[in-house]
Amino acid sequence: MKTPQCIGIIMDGNRRWAKARSLPTFEGHRHGYQTMKQVTEWATDAGIGTVIFFAFSEENWQRAQDEVAFMMDLIREVFKNEKQYAMENNIRLRYIGNVSKFAPDIQESMRDAEQETQGNTGINLVLAVSYGGRQEIIRTVNKLIAQGKKEITVEDMNASLDTAGLPDPDMIIRTSGEQRTSGFLPWQGVYSELFFTKTLWPDFSQEEFKKILEEYSERERRMGK
Repeated sequence: MKTPQCIGIIMDGNRRWAKARSLPTFEGHRHGYQTMKQVTEWATDAGIGTVIFFAFSEENWQRAQDEVAFMMDLIREVFKNEKQYAMENNIRLRYIGNVSKFAPDIQESMRDAEQETQGNTGINLVLAVSYGGRQEIIRTVNKLIAQGKKEITVEDMNASLDTAGLPDPDMIIRTSGEQRTSGFLPWQGVYSELFFTKTLWPDFSQEEFKKILEEYSERERRMGK
C-alpha cells in the first residue's frame, strides 16, 4: 500500500462533541488532545514520517476568554509535560505559527520541547498553533524582503516558511463534516489529497484512519503533470 510521507490534520468538532454530551467545551478539547496522541501512534505504526496537526488558529484568539485560557493551559501541557513522552517514543516535537502572541512561558516551553527532541529519529509531531496560512505567507515574504531579496522564488519560500525542512503534506484530513481547509497550509497543500469525514474529532477511530490511508493509496497523484 502506498503510504503518505506527510499528512496534515484539521482537528475539528471538539466543541460539538462536548455539546452533544452536555459537557463543558473544555472536555471536548481534552478528549481531542487524547485523540491527537492516538493518531500520532497510528501514524507511526503506518510508517508515516510527519503529522501536522492544526491545533489553534489565528482566529481562535477571538473565542470566549475562558476557552482560550483552557487552550493555553493545554498547549502548556503538550510542550512542557509531553517532552518525556516524546523522548521515550523517539518523537520530534515542532511548532509552526505566529508564536509571538503566546505568553513567554509557553514560548519557552515550545523552544525547550523542540531543542530537547530534535535529535530523535522517529515521527515529526508538528503543531500549528496561532497559525494562519495567509499570515505565514506574509511573514515569510516580509522576512525575505528584509534579507534584501529583490525577486522571490519558490525555493526561497520553501526554505523560509514555518515548515522549512518538512515535506509538503501528501494528504489533508478534516473531521466534523466541514469541507474546507480554513487557511491550513495553503502554500504547502496545493497538491495534497483532501479527505473530509463527518466524524467529530474526539470520535475519530483507527478503523477510519486506516480506511482513509487505503483510499489514499488508490488515488492517482499526477501533481499537475
